[in-house]
Amino acid sequence: MINIYEVNETNNMIEHEKLDVRTITMGISLLDCGDSTLEGVNEKIYRKITSLASNLVSVGREIERDFGIPIVNKRISVTPIALVGGSVCSCPEDFVSIARTLDKAAKEVGVNFIGGYSALVSKGMTQADRNLILSIPEALAQTERVCSSVNVGSTKTGLNMDAVNLMGEIVVETAKATADRDSLGCAKLVVFCNAPDDNPFMAGAFHGVTEADAVINVGVSGPGVVKVALEQARGANFEVLCETIKRTAFKITRVGQLVAQEASKRLGVPFGIIDLSLAPTPAVGDSVAEILEEIGLERVGAPGTTAALAMLNDQVKKGGVMASSYVGGLSGAFIPVSEDQGMIDAVGTGALTLEKLEAMTCVCSVGLDMIAIPGDTKSTTIAGIIADEAAIGMVNQKTTAVRLIPVIGKGVGETAEFGGLLGYAPIMPVNPFSCEKFVTRGGRIPAPIHSFKN
Repeated sequence: MINIYEVNETNNMIEHEKLDVRTITMGISLLDCGDSTLEGVNEKIYRKITSLASNLVSVGREIERDFGIPIVNKRISVTPIALVGGSVCSCPEDFVSIARTLDKAAKEVGVNFIGGYSALVSKGMTQADRNLILSIPEALAQTERVCSSVNVGSTKTGLNMDAVNLMGEIVVETAKATADRDSLGCAKLVVFCNAPDDNPFMAGAFHGVTEADAVINVGVSGPGVVKVALEQARGANFEVLCETIKRTAFKITRVGQLVAQEASKRLGVPFGIIDLSLAPTPAVGDSVAEILEEIGLERVGAPGTTAALAMLNDQVKKGGVMASSYVGGLSGAFIPVSEDQGMIDAVGTGALTLEKLEAMTCVCSVGLDMIAIPGDTKSTTIAGIIADEAAIGMVNQKTTAVRLIPVIGKGVGETAEFGGLLGYAPIMPVNPFSCEKFVTRGGRIPAPIHSFKN
């Protein structure tokens, strides 16, 4: 039974500690949208999305009203488009037409983002995969709500270095294609290793081929709630600290479970997973960096940062899995720079560097996320950073990702403005030494020895 104390406690979290449901994401399979013509595929995609998701936004608003729980975003993820359009898209421009269809459907149903303009190329690339990847700069320049992702490696297959090198070039071309908006297109493009099939968070969401025809995934976030809870444990030992984080994560996840079940029932779509991720926003008091500083760091980036983040990530997951039978996605702690005021401040004071962020990604939920770098950074340097991050994921059997934004026309010391939840970011310096001969060797880095299990 839920007692009045728990009701009041949850209400206080929402009103004063920035607890929210960050997203309800409807995953939609487009595998049945095949046709003999590109026009036919586009028509079927548009019709299926607008039919299944027609009430997604209105139901989200009803749940907000009925339960008093803020639901910040309503989103859609679809089957990787390289699979859906492969039979009818003979060139990159054909895939761009599907991107425009996705954008049109997203606007029609009122969601803020639609993910799944994606290719899965961890072991090799089909011609359709290559055409979709080559189309990404133009697709993201011509659309407002489409998000793209490419999976270039996994623990089982190793790293596709041809894809890694190509993605370095694509990131640069996407930056150039949206240079008039501080290279905003790159904020909607993620390069993954070990991408999960059920991630509700953009820009990396897609609807995996193992999923049902349609599913509801919910992403919950509450860094402000965790920080306030930890303020009550100042000076306590690690045992008390960990118990506080676990209990708080449990409560946050229960809110997500309630919203997910209600959305599933009202939309008539099966419930998939709860993703409990401490995903920050640019708002003061809604920061993962501030949690780490509350734990005892003067600034994020100080010695001890990686250990503190490892503990936080683990305790969040332990608390979450007790609150829901279906916790999935990327659950844990996100460390995007532009979306976290504490991270931005740490970069500004010199406490946080790109190399320290890379070390932190060994224990966080995702990777190098929403990091602005100089616009003249070479594509091979970006490919090297992608390879480093993918190697961390491959060897450690975890999801890692890279969302770098080379801001055309800007350099270190300047700031890129993205707006909304994407925030703003100081341009961070990048190691100037070349890795070109390494990333252009071609072929595949083999999977690690511990991947050979069956």
